[in-house]
Amino acid sequence: MIIRCWGARGSASVSGQQYVTYGGDTTCIEIRTGDNQVIIIDAGTGICTAGYQLQKEKQDNCHLLFTHFHLDHIIGFPFFELLYSETSKITIYSSVYVKKSVKSTLSTIMNPPYFPFSFQKINADLSFQKIQDKTFTIGSAAITPIQLNHPEGATGFKITEEDKCFVFLTDNELGEPYGKGHSFQTYRDFTGHADLLMHDAEFTPEEFSNKKQWGHSSYMDALDLALESGVKKFGLFHHHQLRTDDEIDTMVEKCREHAARTQSSMHCFAVASNFKINL
Repeated sequence: MIIRCWGARGSASVSGQQYVTYGGDTTCIEIRTGDNQVIIIDAGTGICTAGYQLQKEKQDNCHLLFTHFHLDHIIGFPFFELLYSETSKITIYSSVYVKKSVKSTLSTIMNPPYFPFSFQKINADLSFQKIQDKTFTIGSAAITPIQLNHPEGATGFKITEEDKCFVFLTDNELGEPYGKGHSFQTYRDFTGHADLLMHDAEFTPEEFSNKKQWGHSSYMDALDLALESGVKKFGLFHHHQLRTDDEIDTMVEKCREHAARTQSSMHCFAVASNFKINL
């Protein structure tokens, strides 16, 4: 299982020399399975580059999983190159957190005055699947969803292939559960002993004190989840839109210092655009 990040920024995309290391594109994660299935999580601005790469590889088919439909997670959808290829087949998976259908929600941002071409211009073969609260499979990968603590709801994913496990929990607030979300203990059990955890780490502890029920976590709470879950690698994700490279480096260093004090061998890092790992 190969995991690649095309965008790790939260809320809004950014550019500038202070964001070079970790990138400015919003959420988009690609998973390539052992049987060469392409799974993409979310269509933030990072999906633009992902689409160009898939075209170069002549990879026409993909499975697109949505965590939720806040703007930073769907804004790149109209620019996803595979949408405009008649040979492409795209299956879209989501839990329904919108009053309209998923198709209607996505088509809204593909109509004037937001976009010059309508949803009907899509040439790809699109199909839609509703995610239930149970494990499903895509090729050789088993995907288990979990509801997150986020306004209007969101879904996290555990992706398992053979003996390797990747857990992706962005836009999740660790603390008192609300909506359909869960307790810290439930996320700890869900994440237990994963090879890689990427978790929302948008706020510092000081910022989080004034941002409760915004749907995002303090990076130290995310670190505690990773440590208690016994994961092998922990990546800070959904970086605040104004968080500079230097500030993210400081957060990582504090995580490593804290992990060392607990005598943990877990590897801590911040996820960057173009991050790639083979589990």
